[in-house]
Amino acid sequence: MENSLNKNNWKKHFFPFWASQMLSLLGSALVQFSLVWWLTKETGSATVLAMASMFALIPEIVIQPFAGAITDRINRKTVIIISDGAIALATLVLGVFFFFDHVQVWYIYAIMMIRGIGSAFHYPAEQSSVSLMIPKEQLGRIAGLNQAAKGIINIVAAPLGALVMELIGVEGSLMIDVVTAVLAIGIVSFTFIPRQQQLEKRGGSWFSVVMHDMKDGFRYLINWKGLMVLTAMALIFKIALSPAFSLIPLLVSSHFGGDAAKYSLVEMAAGIGIIAGGSVLGTWGGFKKKVYTMLMGGLGVGLGMIVLGSLSKDGYYYSLPILLVIGFAIPMVDGSLMAIMQEKIDNEYQGRVFTMFGSILYLSTPIGLAIAGPVSDALGVQFWFVLAGILVLVTMSAGMTFRSWRNIEEEAVVNPNKVVEQAAKANNQVE
Repeated sequence: MENSLNKNNWKKHFFPFWASQMLSLLGSALVQFSLVWWLTKETGSATVLAMASMFALIPEIVIQPFAGAITDRINRKTVIIISDGAIALATLVLGVFFFFDHVQVWYIYAIMMIRGIGSAFHYPAEQSSVSLMIPKEQLGRIAGLNQAAKGIINIVAAPLGALVMELIGVEGSLMIDVVTAVLAIGIVSFTFIPRQQQLEKRGGSWFSVVMHDMKDGFRYLINWKGLMVLTAMALIFKIALSPAFSLIPLLVSSHFGGDAAKYSLVEMAAGIGIIAGGSVLGTWGGFKKKVYTMLMGGLGVGLGMIVLGSLSKDGYYYSLPILLVIGFAIPMVDGSLMAIMQEKIDNEYQGRVFTMFGSILYLSTPIGLAIAGPVSDALGVQFWFVLAGILVLVTMSAGMTFRSWRNIEEEAVVNPNKVVEQAAKANNQVE
């Protein structure tokens, strides 16, 4: 569906919406820090922390495809408001329990699951709304701006969360999240978000309709070769990188012999790089062909990881500029990837495709950690960084051999109905 906002007035509608979502994201980051730290101090159990992460992650993997199908069928503005409201209400309830000092670990598990369910609906509604609100030629810049803002939030969340907990406790950080959510809901309520094209009405129960829509979305994804290549590349990229960033504390302590202060400098270097890279992409917008921007970023990440893993034990201070470069390159990959998807995927299918894409990428973390853990224990943590860098370089180089990926932006926008109909006919012939 063509963007119905005028190219001259889209900013006054979009940027209040964008600011509200970043404000809400900051509140969520404070909650995450506070709850993880409280569980760490109260239980000291790695199992408890792993369970908390699992309860937050499962809805993102399992529910997102259903959420995407529902999001494509109803008003996305309504989905954003309801999901934010549900998350805020659950957080408020937990804040009351903390205020009266009546908290059990399973309460936190339950709230994390509710927040995960809300996020599963919020993510596709927000991402697919962006492509309705801004001109397509601005998608690359906005993607860069998102990366920069999220980089800032990642840097300030931990120290700000620690300060808030010291001053007003866990319940205070929870209430801040509630307030930011209420402000975001208020801003979104008065923001004009164009409605997506309405999907055709189907007979049967609501569940059967959602399942049919999910099937259509899956067919749309797997029958577009360029999009499948893009998804596969993103999955391999995340499998390589997710464990690497989880293993950075071990790299600093066991390989470089560093302490907490040195670890914090490493995190800061990567964070500053992400902010800088996102800011540059937000100003520049990337190459005319976004796949080239994505390729450039991938080469920077891959080479940086190889050099980082090759440093000797006394090479700690060389790791800081290297991580700065890696951080700078990451938004070039992530931002360009999101801009390509928002521009090329038909908007009425974006909710479903984004959530299927997201569910696939969420699997990258457990898969990557399951591989990286034993490899790092057997061959040294630095070996994984070299291996991850090689994997990224091979993935990016292999991607360039697929014409469907190289030319994904030049292709005419795929008619989703045609793709789905062709797939359905093919399936019927096989049957």
